[in-house]
Amino acid sequence: MDNHTAKSEKTEVVRTFNPDGRYPLLLICEHACNHVPARFKDLGLAPEARVSHIAWDPGALETAMNLAEVLDAPLVHGLISRLVYDCNRPPEATDAMPDRSEIYDIPGNRNLTPEEKTLRIETYYRPFEHRVEETLNAKPNLKALVTMHSFTPVYRGEPRTVEIGILHDADARLADSVLKAATGFEIRRNEPYGPADGVTHTLKRHGLSRDLLNVMIEIRNDLISTPEQCREMAGNLASWLNGAFSDLAPASAEGAAT
Repeated sequence: MDNHTAKSEKTEVVRTFNPDGRYPLLLICEHACNHVPARFKDLGLAPEARVSHIAWDPGALETAMNLAEVLDAPLVHGLISRLVYDCNRPPEATDAMPDRSEIYDIPGNRNLTPEEKTLRIETYYRPFEHRVEETLNAKPNLKALVTMHSFTPVYRGEPRTVEIGILHDADARLADSVLKAATGFEIRRNEPYGPADGVTHTLKRHGLSRDLLNVMIEIRNDLISTPEQCREMAGNLASWLNGAFSDLAPASAEGAAT
């Protein structure tokens, strides 16, 4: 398909849920959907690969939407598979448009030309990036951003015992406070991924750049595989985030007074 045809096809790539939410936190779910636009012919993948965790984060969006409702917070989420473009990666990252993910080859991403990569960046990544920036600009009361993800219980044949990961980059303030508040699960810092794995792009691009509190929450997807589990997990997360903000408030007040 040529560039003109690709540009003429209108595909919604990002959406805002609860845009008028008043809680001073922006939720972001980059890997919310496994949709592959028809022009990519399923990227050459078999059906089981297209619905697997390599294409999206199962349960993450439903949990994030429940959390947005419980907190009354805005949520920005993607509508395109991360295999087309991973919105939690910068354009220069080799895995922004991967030609292999875990055990799967991605034929539709093999040998992409610079022009094809640029078109995907402009079509899928830039609108997502702009929506997050627009939301932050429109809500000056926002003090934090939280990105929501899920991970598979078994990776490359190895079971994962961690149930929830609390991830951060250079700014650990919110992660530290969430870890203090979180209970009831096997919860670990910067697991099963961390900054060295390139997973903190959104935190750096939109959080660190604005000096916003920020954290990435990774949930093992067998814990959010049903609507009931997603609602229950959202309740837990809301309690932890409220506790984290209460923990941070005295430090903020002290900083303002000095």
